[in-house]
Amino acid sequence: MTFRRHSNACLAAVATAALVTAWCGPANAQQKKALSVKADAIGGQVTGPNGPEAGVWVIAETTDLPTKYAKSVVTNDAGQYLIPQLPSAKYKVWVRGYGLVDSDKQDASPGKTLDLKAKAAPNEAAAAEYYPGMYWYSMLKIPPASEFPGSDKSPTGMPASMKSQDVWIDSIKNSCQSCHALGSQNIRSPHVKELGQFKNSEEMWERRVQSGQAMNNMALTLGRLGPPRAYKMFADWTDRIAAGELPFEKPERPKGVERNIVVTSWEWAHRAEYLHDEVSTDKRNPTVNAYGKIYGSPEESSDDIPVLDPIKHTTSFIKEPFVDPQTPSASDDPMGPSVFWGDEAIWDGHTSIHNPMMDEKGRPWFTARIRKAPNPASCKAGSDLPSAQVAPLNESPRQVSMYDPKTEKWTTIDTCFGTHHLVFTPDNKLWFSWGQPYSGAVGWLDVKKFEETHDAMKSQGWTPVVANVSGTGKREPFVAVDKPIEPGKDKAVKAAFYGVMPSVKGDVIWGQTMGPGFSRIDQPAYLVRLVPGSDPTHTAVSEIFQSPPGTYGSRGVDLDSKGVAWTVLSSGQMASFDRAKCKEPLKGENAATGAQCYEGWTLYRMPGPQFKTVDDPKGSANHAYYIWVDVHNTLGLGNDVPIAMANGSESLLALVDGKFVDIRIPYPLGFFAKNADGRIDDPKAGWKGRGLWTTTGTRAYFHSEHGKDDKPRVFHVQLRPDPLAD
Repeated sequence: MTFRRHSNACLAAVATAALVTAWCGPANAQQKKALSVKADAIGGQVTGPNGPEAGVWVIAETTDLPTKYAKSVVTNDAGQYLIPQLPSAKYKVWVRGYGLVDSDKQDASPGKTLDLKAKAAPNEAAAAEYYPGMYWYSMLKIPPASEFPGSDKSPTGMPASMKSQDVWIDSIKNSCQSCHALGSQNIRSPHVKELGQFKNSEEMWERRVQSGQAMNNMALTLGRLGPPRAYKMFADWTDRIAAGELPFEKPERPKGVERNIVVTSWEWAHRAEYLHDEVSTDKRNPTVNAYGKIYGSPEESSDDIPVLDPIKHTTSFIKEPFVDPQTPSASDDPMGPSVFWGDEAIWDGHTSIHNPMMDEKGRPWFTARIRKAPNPASCKAGSDLPSAQVAPLNESPRQVSMYDPKTEKWTTIDTCFGTHHLVFTPDNKLWFSWGQPYSGAVGWLDVKKFEETHDAMKSQGWTPVVANVSGTGKREPFVAVDKPIEPGKDKAVKAAFYGVMPSVKGDVIWGQTMGPGFSRIDQPAYLVRLVPGSDPTHTAVSEIFQSPPGTYGSRGVDLDSKGVAWTVLSSGQMASFDRAKCKEPLKGENAATGAQCYEGWTLYRMPGPQFKTVDDPKGSANHAYYIWVDVHNTLGLGNDVPIAMANGSESLLALVDGKFVDIRIPYPLGFFAKNADGRIDDPKAGWKGRGLWTTTGTRAYFHSEHGKDDKPRVFHVQLRPDPLAD
């Protein structure tokens, strides 16, 4: 195992002038350049009380286009900025940056030079309102290691089911922070009066987590943490903030290549709708669907899929169909009154559209619910389907759909296995994750066969995850999940995939399973290397790997072109795993538990503050929801650059040559992404012809700076050669 640390420097400031100077650096670090402002740009210089303001954002926003549109850039060392490629419109332009409060908004139109005055934060508290959320939720006093494992007689209320501090942090990150931004202003400073009258803040938190249609999910997590102990921690946190306590660390302003970022955003989706993911192109070939429409997945919130035309700046919707009229709706979920929405059930999705992928024809495919969960007889014991004979399945909570933009027609595909994420192999097989470890099966769809026969049952298959305990490299007879290892046999394990990704050739399928903080069962998170073989139902065999001791909480998986697997850990690291580095034979008891080949891992501590009550290196407060590897250099940082959706730091966190490039998305506050993809619209157009696409991923976008008046946004992130490139 290799461990590498990369962290932000802590910046100190005690008075307004010192506060600004600490973030600016030397005001004369770079001479002012001649600035050429073209007809479709706005440019100028930002100055503050101490001269030029380096590394701050300039944001231009307009409502003149069919949907709300904004673009942000970063100033250079001389405080200069250039916002390029703006559609013709009237804009409001302002400055945002660490050590500042937002400047007054100025009116501007493309083709103009506009110098701006930054507004220094009058005090530390005002400056801290602009910090990424993790600086606030790092103030949580995580229960000390001495409280674990819990017991029925624990004096602190720690439940017996809570085995370790690791599981507690994994639960906070992968079950709380993964749905909404814990450090956002609306969570760290509750609407106490609107919630009601309470004896103390612990009672307030008990009422608060019953708000809205997510109350069941929150109750499941709190049940594992132990509600009284969890309420005590959250109450202490918000009480200290209400009393004036501020984050103990401060963020750095963008530096180096981070200042070359251009971020464009469009509002899309309905009021109260939230997005899980988006798709812009075929992951195998990022030139597919060049300059085309972007499609979203609104999960439980709606059956209406938002669509953005980034050339015309228009949004539209396509409705995901479902076959069974009895398919349940999120509007039926129990809920408590919300301070934002009252008794209104704002989510009404039947189809639970989770994740989209695009094929070589530009058609988006979705994991979507088209019926109730109980499976037909063809999936169960007694069926003549080969996969059902090996691993009969009684239910499928989510299935598959495909939309053809040319014909504007839908195809729905029933699957016996559940679906969560999906990804294409080179030979057009779709492999799926299921999401929940207890399901124990991995499924696929032969797209070519389905389009030839339109027979969903005969075009699909699935396999249990069978650990190659025998070490033979092929699947041997295996013992069941709940049976002990037997000599010469392999062993089935509860390790259905959450993340899924095939190798470049498609001959290996990598998966990732969730640990107890997400799945609420007592098993670690794994990376899984599944070799399908010639007949995956009968020949697929797997190797499983835990991350090294002291780390935990793998989430998401992607591969670089060399076959190295990448993931993010809730212990606060981005991590790679290279199976070629394994030294010992992969067999025996450790092959069944995944406690093998720790030498294959390389760990990179994510930047940001450390939970004070947690030992380094597993206490970084930063959190990433998923990881995506830019195999084709669609952003411009290079081939095979892994990029984490670091919603803790409200950024896209890229690893380049072992060092992090922290791509902060400054507007709106509370940026929260769950996935991304990259598209090349024109290989000959340089930086202008390529970029990353992502979307607002939080379930509670109304926790961001504009509250319920805002709508989710889709973001295009581009990297230009320097901060003034046009």
